[in-house]
Amino acid sequence: MLTVVVIVVLTVFAGRLVYVQALAGPAIAAEAQAKRLLSVDLIGTRGQILDRDGVALATSVERYDVSVNQLLVREYRGDGTAQDPDGALGVARKLAVLLDMDAAELGGELVGDREFKYVRKGVLPQVAREVFALRLPGINVDKVADRVYPNGALAGNLIGFVNSNGQGLDGLELSLDDRLKGTPGYEVYEGGRKGQQVPGGHVEESPARTGDSVTLTIDADIQWKAQSLLDAQVEATGSKSGSVVVYDVETGEVLALADSGATDPNHPGDSAGGSLSSSVSDIFEPGSTGKVITMAAVLEEGLVTPTDEWTVPYTYEVPNGQVFKDSHEHGTLHLTTTGVLAESSNTGTVQIGAKLSVDQRYDWLKRFGFGSRTGIDVAGESGGRLNEPDLNDPRSQWAVLFGQSVSVTALQATQVFATVANGGVRVQPHVVKGWTDASGTFTAQDPAPRTRIISEKTADTLMTMMESVVDDGTGSNAAIPGYRVAGKTGTAQNWVDGKQGITASFIGVVPADEPRLAVSVILHNPRSSEYGGVVAAPVFRDVASYALSELGIAPSGTRAHLFPTTW
Repeated sequence: MLTVVVIVVLTVFAGRLVYVQALAGPAIAAEAQAKRLLSVDLIGTRGQILDRDGVALATSVERYDVSVNQLLVREYRGDGTAQDPDGALGVARKLAVLLDMDAAELGGELVGDREFKYVRKGVLPQVAREVFALRLPGINVDKVADRVYPNGALAGNLIGFVNSNGQGLDGLELSLDDRLKGTPGYEVYEGGRKGQQVPGGHVEESPARTGDSVTLTIDADIQWKAQSLLDAQVEATGSKSGSVVVYDVETGEVLALADSGATDPNHPGDSAGGSLSSSVSDIFEPGSTGKVITMAAVLEEGLVTPTDEWTVPYTYEVPNGQVFKDSHEHGTLHLTTTGVLAESSNTGTVQIGAKLSVDQRYDWLKRFGFGSRTGIDVAGESGGRLNEPDLNDPRSQWAVLFGQSVSVTALQATQVFATVANGGVRVQPHVVKGWTDASGTFTAQDPAPRTRIISEKTADTLMTMMESVVDDGTGSNAAIPGYRVAGKTGTAQNWVDGKQGITASFIGVVPADEPRLAVSVILHNPRSSEYGGVVAAPVFRDVASYALSELGIAPSGTRAHLFPTTW
């Protein structure tokens, strides 16, 4: 009987062994391995946003999120003392010190039936390591990449920001999101009881890929100077808002794009709302800076010369009965074409522009880019507003000659002067200089498109005429010692929220003899003065002076030979 019993037992054991080892072996082994497998998500770090010299304007840093599985926290066993009790309270007392939280409040967060709940986000690496070392049941530490902007509000109007998941929501963070964002990965491995990897065990992984980093044309120092001077002048003049653009006329690179009240991307919720970058999205009537297009047109068409003589009254009536006047009362002036531009005379400009047909007036505005986007690689750009010629509108067909009845962005207005300064060739403005991939390979952006607008002769003549604006006209406050400056003041009516106001501006080029930079300063509704030569020209002088020094641009090597302004 004992033999039979032993044989039966051994037979059962052998059968079970055959079943486990042979028949069900692969399935049982797979199930056991699955229970040992641990999965870890790998973060695809977002690429950096750098200025032209490699200064980080946006970067991702290593941070950790601490979360809790409330069902597992109750398994904690302390040392049996009142200071280290079992369960959630014991876990809370150990964790609160590291997370700088109240133990009682934290304990309340740990009690419940939820399998996942955040306890603290954005924990520093050294704190995360201490939390992980405690091996507290139910407490998880996950690595994340936190987006930070080291320079605060500097270029915040351009950079934009991301959401809590690292996805671009505005500005360049949004428009360049496809290349900036990284690709997440994962790692699956066999782990021991405490989560350690089993040597020689199963490993499966898909590496995360870091997003490309973008290098901008923006110069952080020039951007900072432009922003600080703009904000100071907005406050000093009581202006509602303002913009400053610094533009390399040869390459089309935008070195600074400053808007008053720029948002700090670290705290986007503090923004007052509205457009992120008003210099490319908000439109206004350019006023007298638009006279540069009228002068370019009549010179290019061969209709006038810089020294033609004009009798300029304070008021002037055009053939259809519309009456125009200058910004301030004066007697009859005897000005040359150059003098009309230097003194910013509306009545003189209307007389000169009368030599252009109505269609020609609008055609030249279109050629210089009014009514269409510049193509800059910044989200939210407006094309401005330029209506088709309307012979039934007796006033607009004349007002466009001196920058009214047409609306532009600060960037569009600046591009006109950059085109003239570049020998009559328009270069598409851009802020992206190139990209660096995860391997460190830099690829420069393709050269910007170039389009000839006026002849080099016309451009040179117009540059000389604009020097008289600074040397002997309304833009004297824009003069920079040692450098020849060409530019134009502007004062235009605007309408904001149904109320009439003023846009004051100055746009100039330095050095006028070897043009490198076009700089514009736009102020909306200044209270201290409505004239661009008074409120905007001094800011131009200071911003341009700083940029010239920062870029190491030598002073002018020649003296200006200006055209006469009177006769």
